Amino acid sequence: MRLKGRRVLMFVEDVYEDLELWYPKLRLVEEGAEVVVAAPEAGKLYRGKNGYPARSDVALTDVAEGDFDGLVLAGGFAPDKLRRIAEVLELTRAFHERGKLVAHICHAGWIPISAGIVRGFRCTSTPGIRDDLVNAGALWFDEPVVCDRHMVSSRRPDDLPQFCRAIIEFLDR
Repeated sequence: MRLKGRRVLMFVEDVYEDLELWYPKLRLVEEGAEVVVAAPEAGKLYRGKNGYPARSDVALTDVAEGDFDGLVLAGGFAPDKLRRIAEVLELTRAFHERGKLVAHICHAGWIPISAGIVRGFRCTSTPGIRDDLVNAGALWFDEPVVCDRHMVSSRRPDDLPQFCRAIIEFLDR
């Protein structure tokens, strides 16, 4: 229970990458963290790319960065929807500005890009958004997990064990 007392925020929207939401959520809960899933609507059932459902705990408008120790962003195509929502970008920037964990995997890098927080950070992603990260000023590396200050990033579901270990290590400091 390394993370007892820690609170982590995740976002969900339709077409999220099932494993990239559920694997970190369950690993963090297993370590004692409380994980809250926020979405445009509270209590709504969202469907993953592979059909697995995730029900949101709260609406995006009802959460504040100050109530959490970190933010974990799942990939899939949900990040492309989420990055168009002002509250998502404001929350992501708030975590970044306070030096709290901002973790993203696969296509989830679109959210920190749109929040304007990747310039000068080393990170990784699915190769499909490499150019987006580089054009936003990030230094891109093809590695399973890249940690730079308070940002943790990974490429794809195969990297989830390394991604979750890095998240847990960051939150356990």
